[in-house]
Amino acid sequence: MIKNSIEPHRRKLILNLFYLVYYVVFFFLLLLTLGIELKQIGVFASSILAVLGVGFFAQWSMLSNLTASVILFFYHPMRIGDTIKIIDKEYDFTGEVKNITGFYVLLYVAEGNRKITIPNTTILYKGIELIDISK
Repeated sequence: MIKNSIEPHRRKLILNLFYLVYYVVFFFLLLLTLGIELKQIGVFASSILAVLGVGFFAQWSMLSNLTASVILFFYHPMRIGDTIKIIDKEYDFTGEVKNITGFYVLLYVAEGNRKITIPNTTILYKGIELIDISK
């Protein structure tokens, strides 16, 4: 019953995150088995995180899009398959959400038969209206 309460695309993402954690733990256990000390692993991990931090700071919009995707995943009522309207002067689109990725939302607009990618930060910061097309 719990398995069916989670949407399939979210179930896939959770499973992928589980596999990532599983492989990272396995990698560190393998390094410990090979005789590499925990202090050396800590220095290596902190070096990698420092490089990633500098890279993300240089590309601030990428980091904000990743953060926005996490917020959209857990707290936003918009789901794949929903029809939404973005309430903004610059972005006057109404369409069906086809995919939500780490950086953008793929929106299918029936007018003109177009697929539009919209950054996650735009979806998060602009108002959107969920349109119930069943009425």
